[in-house]
Amino acid sequence: MRIDIWSDYICPFCTVGERHLNLALEKFDGDVDIVWRSFQLDPDAPTERQGSVVDYLVEKKGATPEQIEQFNDGLAQRAAAVGLEFNWRESMMANTMTAHRLGHFARSLGKGVEWDELVKLGYFTEGKNVADHDQLRAFAAEVGLPAEETERILHDPSAYADEVAQDIDLARQIGVQGVPFFVFDGKLAVSGAQPVEVFSQALEQAAAAE
Repeated sequence: MRIDIWSDYICPFCTVGERHLNLALEKFDGDVDIVWRSFQLDPDAPTERQGSVVDYLVEKKGATPEQIEQFNDGLAQRAAAVGLEFNWRESMMANTMTAHRLGHFARSLGKGVEWDELVKLGYFTEGKNVADHDQLRAFAAEVGLPAEETERILHDPSAYADEVAQDIDLARQIGVQGVPFFVFDGKLAVSGAQPVEVFSQALEQAAAAE
């Protein structure tokens, strides 16, 4: 079975939703091929640290700091329930285009899953700036991406940019309004950080339709 997943590295719901899917997969009897798809929540997000994610969301969404903090506390509790740590007080908004371009490079080498997990852990739990080139170099080295090609991609904004654009365009074509968005064998879609039971049902339904 093939599962296409549209997500963004700075999307906490993506990390929680993917964790729920993984828990469902632990109980699923079948072979699954995960295909990661790029999506940008905010293509205009900064590449340099400019305050906390709370500051950014207050300005972007028009909510109060108290509302944002209450929302993030609730999300952190959901994350903790499935063994994840959401360190939202350390997180910041960051432009994810370069991380997505390197993600496509990682996928071309069969390291897409490792890249996705590492970058999201860096943002979600460790408060890393996933737009910073030095940080991306460190991620690439840990995953095992060739240093020379990594440098080329970091300094060439066109490298793998078409692949990112194609993913985002495909998302628009099939009506994706937000992420995470999961498509099972091109037949069944699940949107959002749904409970584990929803993903289990989707897996069984997709398997039955084969």
